[in-house]
Amino acid sequence: MFKAVEKAAYGLKRDFGEVENLQVSMKGPGDFVSAADHRAEKRLREELERARPGYGFILEEGGEIKGSDPEHRWIIDPLDGTTNFLHGIPHFAISVALQKGDEIIAGIIYDVAKDEFFWAEKGVGAYLDNRRLRVSGRRRLNECVLACGVPHMGRGDHAAFEKQLHAVMDRCSGVRRFGAASLDLAYVAAGRYDGYWETHLNQWDIAAGLLLVSEAGGYIRDINGGTNMLGTGSIVAANDYIQPVLAKTLKKAASV
Repeated sequence: MFKAVEKAAYGLKRDFGEVENLQVSMKGPGDFVSAADHRAEKRLREELERARPGYGFILEEGGEIKGSDPEHRWIIDPLDGTTNFLHGIPHFAISVALQKGDEIIAGIIYDVAKDEFFWAEKGVGAYLDNRRLRVSGRRRLNECVLACGVPHMGRGDHAAFEKQLHAVMDRCSGVRRFGAASLDLAYVAAGRYDGYWETHLNQWDIAAGLLLVSEAGGYIRDINGGTNMLGTGSIVAANDYIQPVLAKTLKKAASV
């Protein structure tokens, strides 16, 4: 997994260096970024197929590809934070998770611009490079800095989100929105954020991050308290003190 991610990251780093030049052109960087996304996904798939030829894939760009091994599949986002990448903002990641049956058993989130490898293995723990990660230990919502995803044009329930944001802002120390769900979850695992919530997510956005938070001692549910975050596409993640309080605040706000 590390080898595959490193090879894909090499291309993204090179491509990101071209984005500033494209920003000032009449055409803009849109087509270029789409090509960068596809190139990274192709590299990841090639390397992982070579290592585990029977495993299937769920790919952001390429969809689902079934393997001869019905138990294992890779869940891949080759460029999470595409809008950041598009605008020359150095906050984007490669996310790769390995699923066995219904469980995520390994995951890597690589912050390409900052050269930070977040990784986790089921039962082994969560790590940033070689340092063990633990979620924040704060127990009071008014001391917490939280992350969220803000719905944009044509996506999500804007009215419901505004209610949720207002309710959370009244009770916490600060809210951040950096535009890459995988890194939001990695930051919760590292204790940089005390919690994170978002809806309308895809499997590849959160698969690796779910394991990272869990292995770092975090508590994760969907917005309605369920455990099928990959299926519902919603998530509320924090430690076991903050998560129930945050979830209750969000749910109450959305119902008003």
